[in-house]
Amino acid sequence: MGRIKGIPIVLIDKQVIGNDSFGHPKTVDVEIVVENVLIAPATTEDITNQINLTGKKVVYTLAIPKGDVHNWTNKEVRFLGQRWRTVGEPLEGLEHLIPLGWNKKVQVERNG
Repeated sequence: MGRIKGIPIVLIDKQVIGNDSFGHPKTVDVEIVVENVLIAPATTEDITNQINLTGKKVVYTLAIPKGDVHNWTNKEVRFLGQRWRTVGEPLEGLEHLIPLGWNKKVQVERNG
């Protein structure tokens, strides 16, 4: 049996590049490739809880590798040829207490 290996996904972040004539910030999308992310279908319990709490239907749960410092709250991501949006706050465990290479869970819904 082989080792567990994730796939690369693209995290789309907003970067402020200036202000418009009304003083509002102008942003541009910045694509960040995150390697070795595990993707699993959301459980029935996760789907039900998120619908009750936020009204959003989660489809997948992403396992983010240890050492990742990106902000995953309310971000757009791309994988499997589709666009997704993160739902809720990421759930992060203590790195030294988790034996495998992933310590953060992020749930995503279909975007669009």
